[in-house]
Amino acid sequence: MIGSSDLHYLELHELSLLIRTGKLSPVEVTEAQLARIERLDGTLHAFATVTAQLALDQAREAERELSRGECRSPLHGIPLAVKDLLHTAGVPTAAGMPIHQAFIPQEDATVVTRLREAGSVLLGKLQMTEGAFAIHHPDLPTPINPWHPGHWAGASSSGSAVATAAGLCYASIGSDTGGSIRFPCAANGLTGLKPTWGRVSRHGCFELAASLDHIGPITRSARDALFLLSTIAGHDPKDPTSLPSVCLEVPGIEDSFRGLRVGIDEAWLSDGVDPVIQQALERIMAIVRDGGGTLQRVCMPDTRAVSGNWEAHCGVQTAVAHAATYPQRAALYGPALSRLIDGGRALSGMDYQRVLLDAQRFSGELDYVLNDVDLLLAPVQPYAAPTHEQLASLALDPEANRRLIQFTAPFNVSGHPCISLPCGFTDDGLPIGCQFIAGRGGEAVLCRAGMAVQKVTDWHRRRPAGL
Repeated sequence: MIGSSDLHYLELHELSLLIRTGKLSPVEVTEAQLARIERLDGTLHAFATVTAQLALDQAREAERELSRGECRSPLHGIPLAVKDLLHTAGVPTAAGMPIHQAFIPQEDATVVTRLREAGSVLLGKLQMTEGAFAIHHPDLPTPINPWHPGHWAGASSSGSAVATAAGLCYASIGSDTGGSIRFPCAANGLTGLKPTWGRVSRHGCFELAASLDHIGPITRSARDALFLLSTIAGHDPKDPTSLPSVCLEVPGIEDSFRGLRVGIDEAWLSDGVDPVIQQALERIMAIVRDGGGTLQRVCMPDTRAVSGNWEAHCGVQTAVAHAATYPQRAALYGPALSRLIDGGRALSGMDYQRVLLDAQRFSGELDYVLNDVDLLLAPVQPYAAPTHEQLASLALDPEANRRLIQFTAPFNVSGHPCISLPCGFTDDGLPIGCQFIAGRGGEAVLCRAGMAVQKVTDWHRRRPAGL
C-alpha cells in the first residue's frame, strides 16, 4: 500500500495502474487531493473553485463501478481539474473575469463531458488570466509559481500549471492562444501539448480568439499528455471546426528518436535567446543524436511578422467574442483586456486583411519546411521565467512582447501542434522549457519525442521544494 504522503506526484499512467489493480481507491486518492488543496492553495491560488462534494461523489461512484469490474477508461477514478474557461454544468465558470462570476452553465463543455464519461473526478476549476489574455484581472488573485514566488507562473493557464506542478491535481486542461499552455509548463517544469487546431473541440469554451484558441493537456510527462489527449480529442458535432477522430494508442508509441529527422535553424534558435536556453537546447540535440535521430538544418520562415501581428490578430477576434459586454460594461474589465479589445475594434479591415495574408504566408512556408523533417526544435521562450518586475516592464514594450512570444504565437497562427517539456534548470533552480513542433496531426510523433527525452532524463520528475 502506498502512503498518502507519496500519492500526489504520481504520473497519470502510474496512478491509473494502481487504481485499476485495486492497490489504491479513487476515494482515498480524492480525499488526499482535497486535503492537499485545502492546505496549500490558500498560498498558491491555483483554484478558482474547488468542487469538493462533486469530487467525492464522483470518486465514490468510480469506486463502486470499479469494484464491479466496470472500468470506463484508464482515467477512471483519477482526480483532475480544468481551466475556468471550460463550461461545467452547475459549477461557476468565470474565465478569470469578475463580470462572469455569477455565470453557471447549464451544460458541460465537450472536453468536460469526455472527461466525465471517462470516469475522471473533477476537483475544481483553475484560475486564469482575464478572458485568457495576458494579465490577471486586478481584483482576482494571481497563481503563485511553486518553484519561486517571485517569478512568473506563466500566461493564462497559470492556475492549471501551478496546480499540476504542486501536486494539487494529477493533470489539468489548459488553453493556448499565443503560448498559454507552453509558457506555464516551461515556468513550472511540466509537459504540455498544444494540439493541432481543431483536434480538441472548443464547444463550451470561452473564446479569446477563435482561430487561435487551442485546448490541450498540462501534465507531468509526455506519456501522460498523450494519455489525456487520447480522451479529449476527436470530432464533435457541436464544433464544426473540429477534426475527424484519430486513434492515439499510448502503448503503440515508441519512446525513441530512431529514424526521426529533427529540423534545426541555428540562426532562429539564437535570435535574442539567452545562453542558458541555448545550452539547454544543445543538450536536447545531443539526446536526439544519441537516440538514433538525425539533426537536419532547415531555414525557418520569418516569425517576426506573425509574432508582431499577433496582438492585432487576436484583438479583432477578441472584440467579436466580447461584443455582448464590451464596450457596454467596459468599466468591469481590467486594463490589459480592455486595451486588447480597443485595439481590435480600431483596426481597419484592410489592415486586418494584411495580418491574415501574413498568417497564410507563414503557414504555407512552415508546411513546406515540415515536408522534409518530422519535427522542429525550439525554445518556449528566449529566457527563463521572468520576475514579476521584469514582466511588468514587458507590458510597456511592444518589441519585448514580440520577443517573448516569437517561439509560441506563430504556431497558434498556423495551427501546428507543439509539445513543451522540461529541458533543464537555471543556476537559481528555475525550470527551463523547450518545445518540438510537428506537421498538422503530428501529436503522436510529438509525444514520442517527449517520451524519448524523458526516458533518459529526470527533469520532468523534479519537484518544487517545500511542498
